[in-house]
Amino acid sequence: MFQLRIYTLRSTEALQQYAKVHWARHVATFTKFGVTTHGVWTERSGGASRLVALIDYPPGADPEQVTRQVMASPEFASDMAGFDTDEIVDVQSMLLDPTSFSPIH
Repeated sequence: MFQLRIYTLRSTEALQQYAKVHWARHVATFTKFGVTTHGVWTERSGGASRLVALIDYPPGADPEQVTRQVMASPEFASDMAGFDTDEIVDVQSMLLDPTSFSPIH
């Protein structure tokens, strides 16, 4: 099951730090929990400070449970070390099922 996650940051500076340092660390952490990162982007339009990520959970996994496990892990704490989480002002997510013709399954 795929999940699209959209993080809104307080400023461009916070976005750059979160993307280049902290989210970059998440890729290895997620792998330890069976979560695959297919892509991470920053928004280019409208002056928004948003990071968008497409991740994939293992078959049969409960995304909420896996997310709780990841966020409670020492690896996640290490990923976030040095970042003020108050700089993240909103997180949206949606679960996605690929269509039969989707190039990513």
